[in-house]
Amino acid sequence: MATEPAPAAAAAAAAPEPEQAPGPEEAAEHRALVLTGFGGYEKLKVQARRGAGPRPGEVSVSVRACGLNFADLMARQGLYDRLPPPPVCPGMECAGTVRAVGEGVRDRQVGDKVMVLARSGLWQEVVNVPSSQTFPMPEGMSFEEAAALLVNYITAYMILFDFGNLRPNQSVLIHMAAGGVGTAAIQLCKTVENVTIFGTASASKHDSLKESGVAHPIDYRTMDYAEEVRKISPKGVDIVLDPLGGSDTTKAFNLLKPMGKLITYGVANLLTGQKKNLMAMAKTWWNQFSINALQLLHQNKAVCGYHLGYMDEEVELLRSVVAKLVNLYSQGKIKPKIDSVWPFDQVAEAMRQMQEKKNVGKVILVPEAPKEESKKAEN
Repeated sequence: MATEPAPAAAAAAAAPEPEQAPGPEEAAEHRALVLTGFGGYEKLKVQARRGAGPRPGEVSVSVRACGLNFADLMARQGLYDRLPPPPVCPGMECAGTVRAVGEGVRDRQVGDKVMVLARSGLWQEVVNVPSSQTFPMPEGMSFEEAAALLVNYITAYMILFDFGNLRPNQSVLIHMAAGGVGTAAIQLCKTVENVTIFGTASASKHDSLKESGVAHPIDYRTMDYAEEVRKISPKGVDIVLDPLGGSDTTKAFNLLKPMGKLITYGVANLLTGQKKNLMAMAKTWWNQFSINALQLLHQNKAVCGYHLGYMDEEVELLRSVVAKLVNLYSQGKIKPKIDSVWPFDQVAEAMRQMQEKKNVGKVILVPEAPKEESKKAEN
């Protein structure tokens, strides 16, 4: 991932345009989604940006699809600390085709299909990124699937296997089970023998969850999920994946069996509407789970924290995880589930789809839109 806070786009804009950049006239300007300030959906606007060729060690990528993540919703409200201040181009993952390579790049060629991971800056038609932040797309994978793989599946893999040490015959509670990380986690659980999956989601998504392998879908809106888990498994579960924060982290810890593991990886409870909600923030932080080492010792439980945004320096570690994921994809054991695909002009609708938790699987953004739709979006 990016090793400096400036997004890839900012680095690209500052770089001199080398002679080998293809088609200088087409590289001169491209469309980008820009966060103009913190707030509601209207703060994201499609703008024209000046392009440039890749600097040494970089590749220039024609972007075909981008992933929308929960962190992007938080970033829009000013709640995500890994995003540079606006105006800024968001976007942590995309997929496309290499259009030019900078000096010294030996591992990528023009025409290569790649997935890209960065701290920000990827929601645009053309991006320049260090070659080390690109990963070859496996055979047969679509650009939409490639844009749905990196953030969600790296997160799910590392929390389940590196922290969770998931083994046969264990049980896992997955919150927001129909979302991007949830869907990835369910598929990865199915690669281990006889894992029992509990998943929270609204009732309309339960059939889909059962089809994907969730033994016990729970409607968190109408019932106490902790009580429901206890009814089925009185001792609790071996692993809880917690993207919620606040009082839900405490509930998660209390649901663990002895030797159980809680992995917290988000604070979705902060998000209650289009804009920052100070009451929700105060409530979430006030109810934030806290425990000391001595209490942990008595409980025989583990608490882990995971944040992909702070993994910038761990290039080799991330490459090894992506290699495992590509291998699982090639074997047909995992396959990103695409909920919906939206052109850049409809980013507000795409964000609403995710924020109102209507999605089952990944929400994808694509640069191209029919001209009529673009005109409607501008009016």
